[in-house]
Amino acid sequence: MKKPSLLLVDDDPLISESLAFALADGLEVVRAGDREGAVRALRAGFKPDLALIDLGLPPVAHLPNEGFKLIGDLLAHAPQVRILVLTGQNEESNARRARALGAVELVPKPCEPARLRAALERALASPGLGASGEADESNRAIVGDSPAIRKLRSQIDLYAASSFPALVEGESGSGKERVAWSLHHLSARANHPFLALNCAAISPSLVEPTLFGYAKGAFTGAAGAKSGYFEDAGEGTLFLDEIGELPTELQAKLLRVLENGEYQRVGETQTRVSQARIVAATNRDLRSAIREGRFRADLYHRLSVFTLPVPPLRDLGDDKLKLLDHYRSVVATKSGTQAFEMDEGARARWLAYEFPGNVRELKNIVIRLTAKFAGYRVGAAELEAELAPTDGAGTRDDPLARARAELTSGRPFSLDTVLKGVEQAYLDAAIEVAQGNMSQAAKLLGVSRSTLYSRLEAAGRAGAKLGPSDPGEGRG
Repeated sequence: MKKPSLLLVDDDPLISESLAFALADGLEVVRAGDREGAVRALRAGFKPDLALIDLGLPPVAHLPNEGFKLIGDLLAHAPQVRILVLTGQNEESNARRARALGAVELVPKPCEPARLRAALERALASPGLGASGEADESNRAIVGDSPAIRKLRSQIDLYAASSFPALVEGESGSGKERVAWSLHHLSARANHPFLALNCAAISPSLVEPTLFGYAKGAFTGAAGAKSGYFEDAGEGTLFLDEIGELPTELQAKLLRVLENGEYQRVGETQTRVSQARIVAATNRDLRSAIREGRFRADLYHRLSVFTLPVPPLRDLGDDKLKLLDHYRSVVATKSGTQAFEMDEGARARWLAYEFPGNVRELKNIVIRLTAKFAGYRVGAAELEAELAPTDGAGTRDDPLARARAELTSGRPFSLDTVLKGVEQAYLDAAIEVAQGNMSQAAKLLGVSRSTLYSRLEAAGRAGAKLGPSDPGEGRG
């Protein structure tokens, strides 16, 4: 029987080797020391069942930025992967942010091998809701009754019958692929294939043969001819996610297909004609990318014949409760357990929460609550532990309004904790802007280098790693 696979990402070789050795009996372990190495493994075709990652990765290993980005990379390449995050004592807010982005469990450091194995087994047994878990129509439904969702549904109904391209715009995790699938399902193409390709999930050198196919001998390793996505989609729908990541040299070739349906396999001169409808999606501002020369204006205009903006979850009001009820039922059925309930305090907090990770985050929270509280009632305190710290959308730029919202929210409040959090944010931001140069970071903050180190130590960051360009490294 094939072992489940694990991608282990940590920049400390001692930790990485020790964990790999401890887990090798039950798992096929692939190790990487940074985000770049992990993405290389994913692009080479490795589809892990599990991922265990440290948030602090090079080049600035004391900040969580690369770890956050890696969570997105993992979900783009392997939507069904269960991601576990290694966390330190002073990383609770970062860990909860990682969970909002798609991590299913937090593992404190140091962690005993037996406890870690148990966490991995729980994650492996959890009912994921990735692409293969949403194959039936009921799970693909556009849930909600807010004005924004009603408008989105009417746009889908209006545009579904057309053969012209459509562009779906929205934040990460907001459900863009679900909109594309609905366009396909409600069209005359519903009995033909629906194929999805994430343009950010494969190496730029492989995008062209993946989309258009290739002839035998077209490049090293091309032992036989192979069709591409345009050909395999037939008269169905081809969904191109993260279209803003498409290499500029391929944008002209995609434009040609959109204009007249013509393309060629790599290594062939024969012209083929695609009958598929193209639906693209992006979480980036393509107009800004056009101004910066990273995206072709003519391609944008071809793709955006119809544009469907997907609203973020924070703007959907009571639809948050409808989505809660929907996924609570789906997860309970899939896991063979009873659904949990929520008391009034928890439901009020659920409505007030912004869901920075959108519907993807909501689903993950429901999965965790089902695993912990199946058949029980969840209160505000139990729910709060699953939420990422976040500011209210309308108070983000107004300190007085933000303070008022915090003090009237009914949640426990500590002025010392808030002030420490603000200080830590400025410390981290200065070090990030200075690219690890501690002398420059101190200058940005208007303090001496020794004061900066004292503040870092007081904040529990004494082990922060210096950047390679820090001129003070090793001088005390």
